[in-house]
Amino acid sequence: MSDKLSDGILSGLSHIRNIGASTAFASAVCIGVCTATVLMLAAIAPAISQAAEDDAPIAKSLATMLRAGRTVISRNQDKINDPKLGDKALDGKTVLAEAVKIYRETTGADPASIDANSRHGRLLRMEMDAILEVMDAHQKTINRQGVGFKGFIPAVFGRLVSESFGRRASGIAEMKVTAPPKLVRNAKAAADEWEAAVISGKLMSPSWPKDQIFAEVSQTKGKAVYRTAIPEYYGASCLNCHGSPAGEIDITGYPKEGANVGDLGGVISITLYR
Repeated sequence: MSDKLSDGILSGLSHIRNIGASTAFASAVCIGVCTATVLMLAAIAPAISQAAEDDAPIAKSLATMLRAGRTVISRNQDKINDPKLGDKALDGKTVLAEAVKIYRETTGADPASIDANSRHGRLLRMEMDAILEVMDAHQKTINRQGVGFKGFIPAVFGRLVSESFGRRASGIAEMKVTAPPKLVRNAKAAADEWEAAVISGKLMSPSWPKDQIFAEVSQTKGKAVYRTAIPEYYGASCLNCHGSPAGEIDITGYPKEGANVGDLGGVISITLYR
């Protein structure tokens, strides 16, 4: 119920009391107001349902492209960290082309086939442009000779792409890779109030089905939004930095968490403004 409608209802009832209206008359007004409210909510419900139906595939698509890009970076870690190799042939166009290939294999759809003028098409192209920007901006680091570990790992790539995407899609959409509080290594990735509640109350619950996405229509910054939390679980390669023994310093300089394969390790959080 809107604030204006609520104020109108309260004002009307107050006026009835002030003029000494009969209980029967007041009841009739209340019934009329409640009926109007029910009708209003019934009219709004389909719109909310439609918003969720429209936004669900967009959120999934954006997450799939982000994962595809991270997979490319993961597969090329040995090359990136080779101190003897100069040009790694991992510029923006190359990485994006490989990410698009993985996206097609995963979804069965070609990003180029998605209408560029649709909301989905615009946002997906913003994300692909973000991948291009991040890779081209970090060529000096990636191609540096004489240095082994470059620090350009999938997690860093994911954060940088999410930030670049956020600048391009400001006011339209946001994307972030976050995690349970004890696993967050960069303050920029800390969960907000909604994400924290979903992680602790839903995704970390023993009864929550593995790989099941949580999504709902919510409120953010005073606006109606469709929010999605996509759980991610540790694979074998993740344990090089996040596995055992707990407390041992990994290659990135952080203590390992002692995680196991299949543990919840992160969450892709996507916000789509209505």
